[in-house]
Amino acid sequence: MIRDWKKLLIPYEQAVEELKVKFKSIRSEYRRTGQYSPIEFVTGRVKEISSIIDKAKKRGIPLEKVEEHIEDIAGIRIMCQLVDDIEKVVDIIRKRDGKDMEIVEERDYITNMKESGYRSYHIIIKYPVHTAFGEKEVLAEIQIRTLAMNFWATIEHSLNYKFERNIPENIRIRLKRAADAAFLLDKEMSKIKDEIMDAQEEFRTRSTLIEEIVGKIQDLYMSNKINNIDSIQREFISLREEGNINELRNFNKRLGALLEKHRIY
Repeated sequence: MIRDWKKLLIPYEQAVEELKVKFKSIRSEYRRTGQYSPIEFVTGRVKEISSIIDKAKKRGIPLEKVEEHIEDIAGIRIMCQLVDDIEKVVDIIRKRDGKDMEIVEERDYITNMKESGYRSYHIIIKYPVHTAFGEKEVLAEIQIRTLAMNFWATIEHSLNYKFERNIPENIRIRLKRAADAAFLLDKEMSKIKDEIMDAQEEFRTRSTLIEEIVGKIQDLYMSNKINNIDSIQREFISLREEGNINELRNFNKRLGALLEKHRIY
């Protein structure tokens, strides 16, 4: 059977783009409201035609049945900083079940690690897309893992490709050790998660504060009502280098008072 592969993949491409937007928006909502986001970043891809054909052949799936039996033609990967974040992301997805997606199956390769050392949480979903040819429901796979798990999985994937899934035993042993080391790293990071979250929150606060100060200095400069703008800029540079949040806050309030005094809006 000759398939029009480009047409077949259109809804999968749309599904990947829509799912990326959804999860990136969730991440942005957390950050805009000053909360820690369990989603660090999101990637996605549609499987190459050659990979679909190879997988179908390996599993004995007729090409006319690939849409029904190959679940990862559309794939989304959600990266988390901490192991604890994975369950939070899984819960976010479960709450959407029956709304804009339907969960078909969950596979926990974190609790039940693969023999190779692979760790990740997989959720297979049915996702409806609205194309020019009408609505179509496609299968998609969402992988949720930490940055350390993703680093390991990326290396393993490359080695599997190089050795055509016959990785030499000595490399396989080292890979397993590396997987254990990556998981140990994740566990250690989880133990200091409060400190990590506090440090990141302080960084975001400082960045927002500096952005506000720069905007106010620009407004003062453009107004031509302030004679000592150069000294204000020098003070800002000095405070920024010192990095004291409280001093920056006080400086920001002083700038706000100057804008109010000279009615610069």
